[in-house]
Amino acid sequence: MTAASAQRWPELPYATWKDTRDTLHLWTQVVGKVRLALTPWLNHSWHVALYVTARGLTTSPIPYGDAAFQIDFDFIDHVLWVRTSGGHYRQVILSPMPVAEFYAALMAALGELGISVRIRTMPCEIVDAIPFDQDRAHSAYDRVYANRFWRVLASTQQVMAHFRTGFLGKVSPVHFFWGSFDLAVTRFSGRRAPRHPGGVPHLSDAVAREAYSHEVSSAGFWPGGGGPVEYATFYSYAYPTPEGFAEALVKPAEAVFSKELGEFILPYDAVRTAREPDSALMDFLQSTYKAAADLAKWDRKTLECDLGEAGKVRMV
Repeated sequence: MTAASAQRWPELPYATWKDTRDTLHLWTQVVGKVRLALTPWLNHSWHVALYVTARGLTTSPIPYGDAAFQIDFDFIDHVLWVRTSGGHYRQVILSPMPVAEFYAALMAALGELGISVRIRTMPCEIVDAIPFDQDRAHSAYDRVYANRFWRVLASTQQVMAHFRTGFLGKVSPVHFFWGSFDLAVTRFSGRRAPRHPGGVPHLSDAVAREAYSHEVSSAGFWPGGGGPVEYATFYSYAYPTPEGFAEALVKPAEAVFSKELGEFILPYDAVRTAREPDSALMDFLQSTYKAAADLAKWDRKTLECDLGEAGKVRMV
């Protein structure tokens, strides 16, 4: 691995940064719920997601009256910025602090900027969750690993964004879901899907059913965190799962189908240590999508196109 590759795809051992990962997950939920509370609903909950930036994660502009504001995590200088379209701002320094303190600091910053917002303080999609304003158990913040996590997101975002260009049908942005704490991109066949069963911890069944209202092939990056997989991994699944999907041949060789998760997984370390990490990840995205689309009989000829190239108009 070259020095440049190691910088773009750093080591991210789950056991070493677990406490920071858990705290950061909750911090992103606090920020994400501010966006959720003030942004009109967009299909598949796309209005709640955060986006990767050149320094961290952002809400993008959030409407507020006749103006707007946005909240940015900066994982280089380790600051949470709250900026308004009127030119005003407040900062919260990112350092070890309980979730309750982070929640209070953000609410105070918003109040000082004249922004009044109430959020549901119970975390989403987390078993045995503690309300934000009562959570003093999660307080770790390791700058080194927060920065590494962002660098993995940034590198993954670049590959996923390129993968996204090869699809003419409905496709999501590359966005970060703070509920499940993963970066994802989703392609749609255009057909309705069976009613989702729901049952996600601290998530309305109505939200899950709206998110999976249509047939999808979805892929992403998840940094690990309990359950059958306690390590950083890339994943790919289809909803509904077509018959034979678990037995499909996908790339690279390290990718396997997890029966517990119902999806293909590719350990992050397999990509990080590959001779060409970007190509290894692209192979995974392309091959798992093709398996899902072929087995579910998507109209691939109509939905797909060549991957985009910078400065080159797509030929039609």
